[in-house]
Amino acid sequence: MFFMNKLILATSSPRRKELFEKFNIDYMAVNSNIIERLNPDDEPLQYAMRMAFLKAYSVSRLYEKDIVIGTDTIVVLNNEILGKPRDQEDAFRMLKLLSGNHHEVISGISLINLASNTKIVDYDITKVKFRNLSDDTILKYIDTKEPLDKSGGYGIQGFGGLLVESIVGSYYNVIGLPLVKLDELLMKYFDFSII
Repeated sequence: MFFMNKLILATSSPRRKELFEKFNIDYMAVNSNIIERLNPDDEPLQYAMRMAFLKAYSVSRLYEKDIVIGTDTIVVLNNEILGKPRDQEDAFRMLKLLSGNHHEVISGISLINLASNTKIVDYDITKVKFRNLSDDTILKYIDTKEPLDKSGGYGIQGFGGLLVESIVGSYYNVIGLPLVKLDELLMKYFDFSII
């Protein structure tokens, strides 16, 4: 019989914490301290899943009886990973690339419980279409300071939602935590639901 103390979210992301709190999920957040290093030959899907696993595994060694959840979300355009902008100029470059185009938001997700030796790695993909953006609109958005700490230079849950024309797939995945996929994995492997 599986015994779980609690859900541990291996993150320092305020957006992921806000989502757990929005749905009244009983959890504890623990920073994984994993350095996210992107290698030039990294394939986006493998990179996101690898980072999710590393985050979950590093925290799971401290919480062996709990279910540890690690996620990593990236924005991908034409197989190029658009990370967090280095500065305002880099944010402008990214938003200009995304303008009028489709891109993918990929989240790697990993669930680990060392007590039962369960290690799951999966992913979720959402297709996002940006509207055509004028340089003025991009600069106004950058002035909000919102793009600077977000993959791809935008946050759909804030002013960045005004840049998005449509999405196909999970909205929560674009925020950074694929809650539907998470609930499915918890049910399948741990007979537990966040609902």
